[in-house]
Amino acid sequence: MPCTPEQLFSFLDSLGIEHQTTQHPPIFTVEQGREWHGKIPGRHCKSLFLKDEKGGLWLVMILAEKRADLKAIAKEADAPRFSFGKPELMMEVLGVTPGSVTPFALINDTSKRVKVVLDEDIMRCEKVNYHPLHNAASTTLKTADFLKFIQALGYKPLIIECGRKQENDG
Repeated sequence: MPCTPEQLFSFLDSLGIEHQTTQHPPIFTVEQGREWHGKIPGRHCKSLFLKDEKGGLWLVMILAEKRADLKAIAKEADAPRFSFGKPELMMEVLGVTPGSVTPFALINDTSKRVKVVLDEDIMRCEKVNYHPLHNAASTTLKTADFLKFIQALGYKPLIIECGRKQENDG
């Protein structure tokens, strides 16, 4: 049974991580969420659930305004070519559905099947936002605490350049 947002928040509390959650209508894409970017403190991020051609699973986090370069990420991560993971696999491993992909879902990956990749630009942010296991809210926390959360789950994230700013984001 996947972790609930309340269980996630309890885990964050047990780590001494301050967090604030803002409710909003369900957001499935970065474009749909743009109107909330100015209403919620911190940088907004997107998460990509990927599968490599050898069956490895990856969760890549990148700033919302950047376009992921999957070929470059695979090269930097020394991974075979990527494709997007299927919804059924995402639910099996992370316990979330498309539109709700989040690093917080790593709490559900008890077998540690997923490799974690963070865009290096995220590490320069004071605060970041991610969905708390569903896409009708965003949870804000300090970037250092975000890293603490990932490490507390037993992951050692790979921190690399993951893309470039999209041209239409002025």
